Amino acid sequence: MNLSPLPDLRATRDPNGPCIADDDVELNNGQFLETVQRAAATLRTQGIDAGDVVAVMLPNTVSLVVTLFAAWRIGAAVTPLSPTLVPSEVAYQVADAGAKVLVTDRQVELAAPALLPVRELTAEPPATADPVELSDDALALLIYTSGTTGRPKGVMLDHANLNAMCRMVIDAFQLTSADHSLLILPLFHVNGIVVSTVSPLLAGGRTTIAGRFSPKTFFERVERSGATYFSAVPTMYTMLADLPTDMRPDTSAVRFAVCGAAPASVELLEKFESRYGIPIAEGYGLSEGSCASTVNPIDGKRKPGTVGRPLPGQTIRIVDANDLPVPDGEPGEVLVYGPNVMRGYLNRPDETAKALAGGWLHTGDIGRIDEDGYLILVDRAKDMIIRGGENIYPKEIETVIYQLPQIAEAAVVGRADEVYGEQPVLFISLNSGAQIDAEKIHEHARGALSKFKLPVAITILDELPKNAVGKIDKPSLRKSLHPQRA
Repeated sequence: MNLSPLPDLRATRDPNGPCIADDDVELNNGQFLETVQRAAATLRTQGIDAGDVVAVMLPNTVSLVVTLFAAWRIGAAVTPLSPTLVPSEVAYQVADAGAKVLVTDRQVELAAPALLPVRELTAEPPATADPVELSDDALALLIYTSGTTGRPKGVMLDHANLNAMCRMVIDAFQLTSADHSLLILPLFHVNGIVVSTVSPLLAGGRTTIAGRFSPKTFFERVERSGATYFSAVPTMYTMLADLPTDMRPDTSAVRFAVCGAAPASVELLEKFESRYGIPIAEGYGLSEGSCASTVNPIDGKRKPGTVGRPLPGQTIRIVDANDLPVPDGEPGEVLVYGPNVMRGYLNRPDETAKALAGGWLHTGDIGRIDEDGYLILVDRAKDMIIRGGENIYPKEIETVIYQLPQIAEAAVVGRADEVYGEQPVLFISLNSGAQIDAEKIHEHARGALSKFKLPVAITILDELPKNAVGKIDKPSLRKSLHPQRA
């Protein structure tokens, strides 16, 4: 089943039941269906048809979720954009995705596609026609993730991928109509869409979309909403665990919390759980796998320091450089197989073939399986930096820096940070006779990169270290920042 009929099913079963809310809007099931029908009619007036792509760039609001279901209702796919993207990044994504319209709350200077102000999203009378019948392999989402080529890649997820992933989430977390998700992660990521929004709605539950995350007001929102679970990243758990000791919120309604996107220390998990009495289910996954592939069970053995066992319907394999299985307990590349694995990268057949060689998703992450079948991540994809749950690929930053004619060499690596986990730092060397200061480099980077991707420090060296084959030696640069790491 594709997800387009979900608003109709909910409205038929319980038209007055609570469905979705944000800081300003609260919709029951009947109202949600009518709002989706209005948005679908509006998209039709914009010339959107089955097989088209709708881009949406909004903060976390009900309108973003409405856009998703409205597009699916008429057979279109959606590509969500981060509101933090700079104009050049917006232009690239909407062009690469082939989007025919961009739903947004701001003025964006684009040659194409057409802009649809969010205030006009529900301007049309509701179109009460049934949702378009789609095959399970119809494209549903295009999630953009940075790649080692320096340009973000469109991860193609079809309705079968999303439906399978949501069912896995529902089974793993035992979601029912009594569950209430509090969404605090961005809705341009699969985690926010799948774990915190579509899964609880599919299970018959409800979602409350919180505004901008603040540790000082978070638990007030938890108490007021009556949420039964939420999903967050280690940076958020660190901020919450460090709140003043006199803050003692009522967390009795919360069954569990989910932690992903970046590794969390055993100490952090224990500190948070012991203080608030909320069990944290740590998991692991990629956008290419529709969100999650492993998770620690909420009922059963949770093993801090691991990312849990494979979700029902998925298989994890650990292999060597030749894709051959390694002995039990030995580290190797983590491969994933299941109905949640993406169709591929949009318009990138070579990279798709490499990522899905043999039908298995090659994650680029190194891990091992322990004696209980739990996955332990040993290392991450070679160069990726995870800042507060956001993936940063150094090549993308380096490509921007190399646009400056003074730059001879550029290398970005991660530096440990107490709040964000890691921050990108830049090392450069200059062409002979060239001069440029760090502020000029920062100024150039700010025009092409989102704020969270900007290097927090720039070091100018006479020459960057090289390995035996003449490539820039990033392990040496990391050692200069973290003597204990390679």
